[in-house]
Amino acid sequence: MTTTQVQFNKGKGIRLYTPDQDEYIDAVSGTFNLALGYSYPELVDALKTQLEDLIHVSSSFTGDLAQHVLDSILAQAPAHITTGWMRDIIGSTANEGAVKIANKYNGRNEVISLSLSHHGQTLFATAISGNAFRRKSFPNTVVTQNGIVPAPYCYRCPFSAKGAPACGFLCTEAIHDYAEYAASGGVSCIIIEPILGNGGNIIPPEGYFERVRKICDELDIVLIADEVQTGIGRTGHMFASEYYDIKPDIITLAKGLGGIGIPAAAILYTPQLAVLEKFEHSYTSGGNLLSLTASQKTMEIVSREGFLENVRENGAVLGRLLNNLKEKYGDVIGDVRGIGYMWGLEIVDKDGAPDVDLTNKIIDIGLENHHLILRGSRYGFGNVVKVRPSLTTTVDDIEEICARLDKIFHEL
Repeated sequence: MTTTQVQFNKGKGIRLYTPDQDEYIDAVSGTFNLALGYSYPELVDALKTQLEDLIHVSSSFTGDLAQHVLDSILAQAPAHITTGWMRDIIGSTANEGAVKIANKYNGRNEVISLSLSHHGQTLFATAISGNAFRRKSFPNTVVTQNGIVPAPYCYRCPFSAKGAPACGFLCTEAIHDYAEYAASGGVSCIIIEPILGNGGNIIPPEGYFERVRKICDELDIVLIADEVQTGIGRTGHMFASEYYDIKPDIITLAKGLGGIGIPAAAILYTPQLAVLEKFEHSYTSGGNLLSLTASQKTMEIVSREGFLENVRENGAVLGRLLNNLKEKYGDVIGDVRGIGYMWGLEIVDKDGAPDVDLTNKIIDIGLENHHLILRGSRYGFGNVVKVRPSLTTTVDDIEEICARLDKIFHEL
């Protein structure tokens, strides 16, 4: 069974319903963009009111509201991030905007990104992402100046090292070497996901970001944290940048910012990077009233006392139950990685090699036999099963998700 054969007409919390009232559990928050799940009542009510009052007006007239929403986001951001941009609605263009800012600021044009990274689906965002399968059909469409360096994928270290810090963080040395020698001073910025989401839920080791920050300071490179997937509470912290002490110059947001699937995005940055003119990065629907309304209400809800603490505590339960599955099915689950409500199960064959076919089979069995919606890494080309329920997911929900996963692995 494929997802196109299942039609849904209603959603509530983490559950979806077909016209025949069959119930499915969505363990991945749509495409990780439903921070508050389906049809969160407060947000639905706020959107209804906005729909009745005014659906759209040019962004020329929404500046004050956009600034108010931006201020509510900045209030939760790392202290050195004090300004931003609310003229995007998707992560791809937010990341492009971040690169524009860096390019204009330092007058350079090269971008460094990581292998297995994903920064969007536009031509430019695809070009700077570390997954070549997305752009192989468009080889001559966009030419960018960029370098892709190894990801900090400790479970499958490209240097066959024995783990950090004993490895000397060779993956960060690759960043330095590219910027210093291959680019010869032409690198404008490096863009990094705090957790490489689509690449396989890869979490850099402790000390990695400290070294990246040092390299950026030494070579005057702008550090962009792509928090399209990790931002707005996904890790149990409003920003993964602060939890991992990344100290980025720019943070990009989207996905979860819209709360229940409303497209919304933002670019946050340090004051010296406030270099763009409005006409240099602006879209017809950027900063539209529905996006701003959804962002404002989402920030209000996620910022409430105890909300993120609950995600952290429940996320620990989720991690423990997933690791229990690894102990039980260690012949196919090679690794469990995650934090908060952002987890991945690395699926392997009998030799420990990535098993893409089995990964996709697990996802198909989950949907068809157990009404559990999962997603795989690298759009079906990867070997990690992602488990990322909405931030409103309860412990009972978590236990049900893991019980269904147990049945899937038992069935295999």
